[in-house]
Order: sequence, then C-alpha cells, then structure tokens
Amino acid sequence: MSILQTIRGLVLATRAMTRDLPVAKPAADPLAQFRDWYDEAVRIGIFLPEAMALATATPDGFPSVRFVLFKDLSAEGFSFYTNTESRKARELAKNSRVALAFHWSLFQRQVRIEGAVTPLPAGEVEAYFRTRRRGSRVGAWASRQSEPIGSREALMAAVREMDQRFPGDDIPVPPHWGGYRVRPERIEFWQGRFDRLHDRFRYTRAGNEWQVERLQP
Repeated sequence: MSILQTIRGLVLATRAMTRDLPVAKPAADPLAQFRDWYDEAVRIGIFLPEAMALATATPDGFPSVRFVLFKDLSAEGFSFYTNTESRKARELAKNSRVALAFHWSLFQRQVRIEGAVTPLPAGEVEAYFRTRRRGSRVGAWASRQSEPIGSREALMAAVREMDQRFPGDDIPVPPHWGGYRVRPERIEFWQGRFDRLHDRFRYTRAGNEWQVERLQP
C-alpha cells in the first residue's frame, strides 16, 4: 500500500468516526477543555501535537504566521520560546496582539486562540533553557534568527565557534533568547463532523469569567 493510499484510508476512517460522535459539550473552563484535547492528542501519539501556528502583525496590520512549539499551559495562558531578535519578536514588541491555532487532523479537531503576549520572567526562561538538548542551546547562540546568511556552511561555522566557546554543558541563556505567554481572550474549539456539520464553541473572557456560545459550522 502506498503512502497516499494510507493517507486516504486515514481520512475515510476519520470521516466515519465523525459521523456518530456525541454532541460536543464544552467544559466550563476553556483551559481545562484544551488540556483534555491536548492530552488526548499526546496519548494516541499524534506527531508533534505541540505544533502551534502563531500569527503576529505589524502596527499597520501586515500579518505573518509561522509554527512554533507550545511549551506550557498555566492559569495565565500559553507559553512558547524564541529568539527575541527574530521577526516575530520585533513585531510582538510593537503589537502584542496575536492569534494561535492548533490542528490535530487525525481527530478532526482545531483550537484557535486570540489574546496578547507578555514576556516570560527570566527565571522561567532559564529553567526551560536548561532542559533543552545541548545542540539546541548551542544553536540558540549561533543563529541570528530571521537574518540573511550566505550559506549553510556559514551557519555551521557559527555553530562550531559557539561549540568551542561553551565546551561543557553549562551554557547560559543567550541575551537574545526568551519566552512569551499568551493570555487568551477568546478560545474557539472546532470538532469536525460528518457532512461538514461541525461542532464549534467559542469562549470569550468577561473579567475573571468565561462566556461560552455555540457557533454555526
């Protein structure tokens, strides 16, 4: 069986599964709802369930989107890490409004989040940085993310230079590296259903509470 046939089989199986799903009932707390869906994606072994689309925009509204890795969920929101001199970070410095999206195709599920970012505390950034593989920590020093570079060889030369600069495992956090937390103001959950009669429900923050409403597909 070819890879294409396997993918088609999975799509058909997913469509069959969505025919007789029970009516989705949203939890009172959208963060608890997200944890349930995310944990299920992890449990069944979906590849990179933490892949998260991050949309930013310039002050005049010109958008850009890329995938980053979701790293933590707390009562305050969704966390990720990046080079703080990258294009995304430069845009965040001038316009803190962002949108996130998760898509777990095998489940026919999506989650969309809108809110604003705040930088993570230095202690939290350092604690996470120390959990990364050594190569990733060296790479964080070597790469000037989003900046032009002449060749792959030039990048690898920068990696070798940093590898020699930090020969042991005690590699400090680069001054141009950090993290952000997205405080959600709206969260929408989408569950695919047969005949495209999908279940959608949207949470909107109202002070310290959440209002939830079902949306038409």
